[in-house]
Amino acid sequence: MSQFIAVDLGGTNIRVAYFPNPEPPPLTQSKTPTLASEGPDAVIERLSQAIEAQLPEDRKDLRIGVGAPGPLDPRHGMVLKAVNLPGWEMIPLRSILEVRFVCPVLVGNDANLAALGEWRFGAGQGTSDLIYLTISTGIGGGVIIDNKLLIGSWGLGAELGHMTVEPGGPICSCGQLGHLEAVASGPAIARSATARIEAGQPSVLKERLESNEKMTAVDVGEAAQAGDPLACEVIEQAAEYIGRHMADLAHAFNPEVFVIGGGVSQLGSLLFEPLERAFEAHLISPAYMMNLRIAPAALGDDAGLIGAMVLASQE
Repeated sequence: MSQFIAVDLGGTNIRVAYFPNPEPPPLTQSKTPTLASEGPDAVIERLSQAIEAQLPEDRKDLRIGVGAPGPLDPRHGMVLKAVNLPGWEMIPLRSILEVRFVCPVLVGNDANLAALGEWRFGAGQGTSDLIYLTISTGIGGGVIIDNKLLIGSWGLGAELGHMTVEPGGPICSCGQLGHLEAVASGPAIARSATARIEAGQPSVLKERLESNEKMTAVDVGEAAQAGDPLACEVIEQAAEYIGRHMADLAHAFNPEVFVIGGGVSQLGSLLFEPLERAFEAHLISPAYMMNLRIAPAALGDDAGLIGAMVLASQE
């Protein structure tokens, strides 16, 4: 039986886990600062050392799965351009790691792999058609259709956060205008609350701004949970955008389940209730609701790691 090293390469941390068989939990795992500002060579060396530290004594039938920021070409294991990893353009990550570790290496978009993890072992277990959205610093996603991860002709598909929901709207991290990420991610929620307060709307969050502290989505969420009207409005606005977008995705893919992950999903009913209202209101037919679930992600921060293991085990 094969054994697996799974990697979740992020802008802040590199997480590596060893799975002695193709199911969670891992036997061992580690977390190492990425230190992305040092550039690709330093990060790849740090990543390689983290993998070395997790390798079993017997490396027989070892496979490595890596989740990395996109856009990337999973068929060739090439990171095309990672926004949160400076200098990462046209990096042949799979080839580099295969030469170093002399074993098969599979590379996939990190959000796609989180979708794969949730489908196989998390909130989507037992389904054949799933859409995953992670709402955090950015918004990413993944699509499972007929038990297969949808990646598109070049592996660039399912960038669900980079779809226009407000033409001419705020600029997104990718440089385009009005994407879902630009209006409903954690930073977008913080920006919306800040703009409203600066426009004169009352809020308990005003004290935070007056102390020159940077507003975060966590601050807005805590204020909303305490009943602050402005904070509640901001969360509902983000939920409206997400719910409308989910209706569009339902029309395209007709999933059995939407799985919602990421830090913003921790708001619970404050996010999910208006999101579900908006979703249902924008469907063209109630038939899309038949046997459909909207569920919070179940695997937490381990979704990407588990998905990387699943990717390696499927190939």
